[in-house]
Amino acid sequence: MTQSSWPGAYGGSGGGTPHWGGWGPPPPPQPGVVPLRPLALGDIVTGSFSTLRLHWKRMAGVALLVQAVLVLAMGLVAAASVAAVFPHLEPVFDAPYGEAPTREHVMPLLVAAAVLFVALAVLGMLGMAVISAACLAVLKEAVSGGPTTFAAVRRVAFRRAPAMAGAMFLGYLIAGLPVLAVVAVWAPLAVATASEAAPGALLVPLVLGMLAAFPVAVWLSVRFGLAPAAVVMEDAGPVAALRRSTALVRGDWWRVFGITLVGALLAGAIGYAIQLPFNLIGSFVIVPAIALAEDGVSAAGAITVLVVAVLVTLAGGIAGQLFQIGFMQLVAGLLYTDQRIRREGLAEALLAGHAVPPAAPAAAPEPPQQQDAPQDGR
Repeated sequence: MTQSSWPGAYGGSGGGTPHWGGWGPPPPPQPGVVPLRPLALGDIVTGSFSTLRLHWKRMAGVALLVQAVLVLAMGLVAAASVAAVFPHLEPVFDAPYGEAPTREHVMPLLVAAAVLFVALAVLGMLGMAVISAACLAVLKEAVSGGPTTFAAVRRVAFRRAPAMAGAMFLGYLIAGLPVLAVVAVWAPLAVATASEAAPGALLVPLVLGMLAAFPVAVWLSVRFGLAPAAVVMEDAGPVAALRRSTALVRGDWWRVFGITLVGALLAGAIGYAIQLPFNLIGSFVIVPAIALAEDGVSAAGAITVLVVAVLVTLAGGIAGQLFQIGFMQLVAGLLYTDQRIRREGLAEALLAGHAVPPAAPAAAPEPPQQQDAPQDGR
């Protein structure tokens, strides 16, 4: 659907409605947070903030639930990893003076560290997938004006989390392949020529390769940027969502890139503003802890103050990160909605599915009734 065809579809072709300053086509219907017409940058930004304002409790509730589960799960995984290699810790980190740790003690620690890194990365990806799915589930109803509840959002978020994680992982992997390819080619060459070439000369091929790979990575990331929305809005699988995003972005890459960039800048600035008070409080709390330690106060008191400072700073970081994730998913979801409105007539489908009456033109005034002519003899 194009902008010019909208008034004819919803306002009639031969009439108009009165507005300030004259007559014109009626405004597009807006059952939710955005008008059901091709969206401009202002519509997408305003719609994202409106969704946050109206439904922040549901999104924050799911996010806090996910964070609590993640902290518990990550703590258990870390504890299990430490317990599995505990007998090897002392021979490696507290080896006798002048003796190097043996291979039989070092290898288990390296394997455990690698397994722990992968496990934490998987848990983090799943947590981000649940939060992203929750934001998009809220947006799906916010656009159409439908009701939503915390229980409904939670169910959709956890049900679509595996597909969401798969789509995000595949998108990041494919977008990062150019950079990984440059590193894979450069690393062996750097090792082979390390003894002959100057240290600065080794960085020149890497910098040139990154300058060539980075634009390709950005192009691919924008190309797959609407895949998370397809996972929730259409119940698509990971591969189908990537294909769907590619089809929707095709021919409109620069517009999608520009709006995504503006959304990322806004999310980063507001996320930093959210973190800043927590960081300042944490920094002010650390100062008394250092003073207590210098004055010879018990170590327990200093440690307690330091723990409080770390927790405050961590809370600010989590709050800022959650805002950035949620806001960027809302921007991507509205971009997905906009592309479908422009290409597939999504507006008509939403109006028909939710029985939103179109704006009717003003009724034309009835012509004055003529009086019958008097008859002769009367």
